[in-house]
Amino acid sequence: MKLKQKVALVTGASSGIGAGIAKALAAEGATVVVNYATSKSGADAIVASIEGAGGKAVAVQADMSNSADVVRLFDRLMADHGRLDVLVNNAGVAVFQMVVDLTEEAFHKHFNVNVLGYLLATREAVKHFGKDGGSIINISSILSTDPYLASSVYAATKGAVDTMTFALARELGPRRIRVNSILPGHTNTPATDGNFAGDFGAKLVAGTPLGRFGEPEDIAPVAVFLASQDSHWVTGESIRAAGGVRGVGY
Repeated sequence: MKLKQKVALVTGASSGIGAGIAKALAAEGATVVVNYATSKSGADAIVASIEGAGGKAVAVQADMSNSADVVRLFDRLMADHGRLDVLVNNAGVAVFQMVVDLTEEAFHKHFNVNVLGYLLATREAVKHFGKDGGSIINISSILSTDPYLASSVYAATKGAVDTMTFALARELGPRRIRVNSILPGHTNTPATDGNFAGDFGAKLVAGTPLGRFGEPEDIAPVAVFLASQDSHWVTGESIRAAGGVRGVGY
């Protein structure tokens, strides 16, 4: 129970990597706020799973790219729980398209959710961490350094996440707030369903030293480590959780 009596917020936690992290944090004793933007049923299912395993969780809706929503989310969290110890910035969008098909709408949606959303949540979290500080965990991607074809905008957002992780670690270190990022590799989630099919998927697996796609349960223990005192001397780091992939994996 490494996180007993701690309160954690996981954004975009109604499915995929966010859901896996929420369940893992709860299993270690944290009370988890499961944020979702649109999938109430998905978030409620994660809460039910956590509670069924003896943990504590609540689902709260908020669009993390909307400042008013983010403030409301944190106000609700503090009113209900009175403290915040861990923020996992995970909410994101990923649409892959060639640059010739790029629209301004797609560009701004990616950066508003994947970058601005992380900064808005961090801004509010910093106001509510206690005197002992806290842990901020930004979910990035190996595409920040090794982008696929047609991933220029998404990869750019994740590059921004890695850069701001280091910048925020320097800024917030004196307040005992640690900031790190996790770079998942090729991971099976509802968001990637269909992306790994056929020859492309086979090439990705062949280029993965551990010989398979990742699962949310492979990423979650890294988040638990970064959330807990086990990582008390770790900040400003970008940790790959990718089965050994270097490059795009093929």
